[in-house]
Amino acid sequence: MAFSDEEIERYARHLVLSEIGGPGQQKLAAARILIVGVGGVGGPAALYLAAAGVGTIGLVDADTVGLSNLQRQIAFATDDVGRGKVEVVSQRLTALNPHVRIEAHPVALSADNAARLVTGHDLIIDGTDDFQTRFTVNAACVAAGVPLVSGALGRWSGQVGIFSGQPCYRCLVAEAPSDAETCARVGVVGALAGIVGAMTALEAIKEITGAGEPLTGRLLLYDGLSATARTVRVTADPDCPVCARV
Repeated sequence: MAFSDEEIERYARHLVLSEIGGPGQQKLAAARILIVGVGGVGGPAALYLAAAGVGTIGLVDADTVGLSNLQRQIAFATDDVGRGKVEVVSQRLTALNPHVRIEAHPVALSADNAARLVTGHDLIIDGTDDFQTRFTVNAACVAAGVPLVSGALGRWSGQVGIFSGQPCYRCLVAEAPSDAETCARVGVVGALAGIVGAMTALEAIKEITGAGEPLTGRLLLYDGLSATARTVRVTADPDCPVCARV
């Protein structure tokens, strides 16, 4: 795959990075990444991946833009309220980088369509905010053998991890907590969404290009109030109902 002069200039800052360079940029151009949930986490991730030159980006989200989204979901503007999120983000990404192919899926990911949506992608980013969808995405990724980059946030803290084979996300969270917090109920500082979304994009780029040490099997925990971060290793659960039987 040869880059045009315009693309060489566009990706110049990647091309001079020894960890990416021409071969890494070629890998990005050939990559297919699916983003499930294009809100606070998925929106910034989509913008950075399109800017990075990821060849095909799939977007999965059945939601419409609400006024309360605009406090943290920077892919949207006031005039977008009421429009489908996937439609808006698709237009934003095409305007940002016309070399990127966008595949729009204005649907909710479920057990009925997860396998079909995940199949054929090199990596999945989960930016959803409910455990059942996270479990469904994880199970589809394990079955398809596709790495999953998971990003989550609430209040002032966020987390990012990569799950590929064992351990899987279900090893980390065996069951949905009965007292699970949502951003609507407990709140979230808007800028945190950008931090976590950008982190998921960064990990996806590392995973695709082979640069550095991705967060595979590890979880990065970020505390925005104290401006501290730590990384913990995720242990595979020998009784995991998802990855232990694969």
